[in-house]
Amino acid sequence: MAWSRMRFKGEPVWVRVDDQGRPALDDDGRAEMKYREADSKVYRPAGANLVSIGGGGDEPAPVARTSSSDGIDIWTDGACSGNPGPMGIGVVVTAAGKRREHGEFLGDGTNNIAELVAIQRGLELVEPDAAGQPVRIYTDSSYAIGVLSKGWKAKANQELIARMRKMLAGRTNVTLVKVRGHAGVPENERCDELAREAIVKRGIV
Repeated sequence: MAWSRMRFKGEPVWVRVDDQGRPALDDDGRAEMKYREADSKVYRPAGANLVSIGGGGDEPAPVARTSSSDGIDIWTDGACSGNPGPMGIGVVVTAAGKRREHGEFLGDGTNNIAELVAIQRGLELVEPDAAGQPVRIYTDSSYAIGVLSKGWKAKANQELIARMRKMLAGRTNVTLVKVRGHAGVPENERCDELAREAIVKRGIV
């Protein structure tokens, strides 16, 4: 695999990428990074903190999916018909070669609430089976990642965010990974379908 230029916390860096130019993430959702191409020291930032250079330089680098069966992958998405409006969520969980899908209508609210609840449901679905395994949560919501893992101040949805922060507290096996929405990532697209189907059907999918 080659090295490619990206940004980490605003600084240009070198990141190991796959043959499609995407960061090659390990089972913990981390990439290999160097500040200079010739450096021997390699750092391991979370894939969510790497940004593509080009096209304005403000979009997250697309995720390179791992083929390892180790750990649990949770893909989530929230949808809202109007904002605020009817909300739906979609969750896809893959672990040990098995796949589970869940869609749910939430009533009226905002897109941010839907994104957060989708992550909450994903965690609830795997809680009995996690048993210390690495858990990777893939979301296209910068807001959710910000308030749950980057210390963003919660100006709204404070009760929900506090509950979710409590769920995540002390769980070092959980990694939040940012993916680009509507970019052809199969699981992300399926979550969007499940969320929108739930809104249309107004119930469990």
